[in-house]
Amino acid sequence: MEQQQAPMSSPPRAITTKDLTYLKDAMSWELLAFKKFNFYAQHVTNEGIKQALDQAGQMHQNHYQKLLSHLQVNNNAIMSTVPQPNQTQQQQH
Repeated sequence: MEQQQAPMSSPPRAITTKDLTYLKDAMSWELLAFKKFNFYAQHVTNEGIKQALDQAGQMHQNHYQKLLSHLQVNNNAIMSTVPQPNQTQQQQH
């Protein structure tokens, strides 16, 4: 029987290489979406559509800022406190 892991109550403070790759991709998608909505909003004449495009662009800009805030940590300091697998084995012997 496969054992299930309990869900995390909060995200880990350290960022792995895989996490960083995903965050970079997500930031690229959000930035591109923001730029597209901003471009379209500048080229429409209908005020209602312009406002909707501006709001959608603002949402993507906020998502980008939120993702950026996750990258503003001292990852080296955090990783230095994480026990490495070979350190754990050495301490047990």
